[in-house]
Amino acid sequence: MILNYKDVDIYQDEHLVLGKVNFCVEEGEMVYLTGQVGSGKSSLLKSIYGELPVWEGEAEVLGFNMVGLKTKHQPALRRQMGIVFQDFQLLRDRTVHRNLDFVLRSTGWKKLSEREQRIAEVLDMVKLADKQEKFIYELSGGEQQRICIARAILNNPKVILADEPTGNLDAENGELILALLDEIRRQNHTAVVVSTHNLQWPEYFPGTVYRCSEAKLMKC
Repeated sequence: MILNYKDVDIYQDEHLVLGKVNFCVEEGEMVYLTGQVGSGKSSLLKSIYGELPVWEGEAEVLGFNMVGLKTKHQPALRRQMGIVFQDFQLLRDRTVHRNLDFVLRSTGWKKLSEREQRIAEVLDMVKLADKQEKFIYELSGGEQQRICIARAILNNPKVILADEPTGNLDAENGELILALLDEIRRQNHTAVVVSTHNLQWPEYFPGTVYRCSEAKLMKC
């Protein structure tokens, strides 16, 4: 079990966003979080990677007890997961290569040759091997999101958390992104959790679907 929540309450400041959450993710599973904007999808993801604290219920993620997780333990947790943001959060003043190399150096990859090999591998996986020396602002929205996925898989994560990864893309690029995430899931047996308001994706790329509504999380 990658993730297991039992009766977890999730708060933003003092506001209860989701109450009594029961949620689990298995290795290699595709999971969708659906619901309207503001329904709690992003808050749930933030609780998984430690951005929002968990104080009530039982919550385990990748072997970490998330209830009262200390800040000093967050880096070790996040090294086992990849996070894909809707707004990309790439360093726009750097090339694709330098964006990826920054992550590897920050997570303990000391040998240049190993970093170069890994960067080449992930760019090949997202089919952007020819974009290494491009600056981020020179890429299309779809290409930037594929670089985000490349960044997310650098450290061979056990789970990828994708927060509205297609929200800023047209339908064609959105489908390409979901297809890429599904391919990575199947090839690497990586669990993928996608928050989305697009109900087509579970039809195209089947998985377990949950819905956030009225401060509750329900399995569909």
